[in-house]
Amino acid sequence: MVDDVVREMGYLTLGSRLRRIGERFQSEVQRVLDDLGVPIQASQFPALAAIDRLGPLTVGDLAEAIGITQPGATRIMMQLSEIGLLDVRQSPEDQRRRFLSLTDKGRQLVETSKRDLWPRIDAAVAEICSDLTGPLLEQLTAIEHDLETTPLHHRIARQLHDPA
Repeated sequence: MVDDVVREMGYLTLGSRLRRIGERFQSEVQRVLDDLGVPIQASQFPALAAIDRLGPLTVGDLAEAIGITQPGATRIMMQLSEIGLLDVRQSPEDQRRRFLSLTDKGRQLVETSKRDLWPRIDAAVAEICSDLTGPLLEQLTAIEHDLETTPLHHRIARQLHDPA
């Protein structure tokens, strides 16, 4: 087996390690979304959640609300509007500003997700993090180990099939 250089370099590669763990979480959630036939990327859910929570937003406000670049928010806006989840309207005062709101289809997806999916994702991640103690690098190793042992999508699927 090849050495995990990112893990071995400790704090020097912390950003790479956090990104790797984040990408793993998103990939696992994406598997669940694909299995359920949800038509969006896991990385697009925060945009829907922000618009649901905050109401209509400009592209710049969306970028700020979810911590991404404005070009990233524009890309998400285009993708979600193309599949009918977002309504995009130009500001009457400034044609360069666009306001984003959920369509009926978008609201339905968010409501279903808030009820049936997001709590299960939250619980699965909380399960992985529940016993974390000690130094940060050891906690990251524990998260990576838990994801290897029982992937997040298995934890979520278990809840979907056995919703106690």
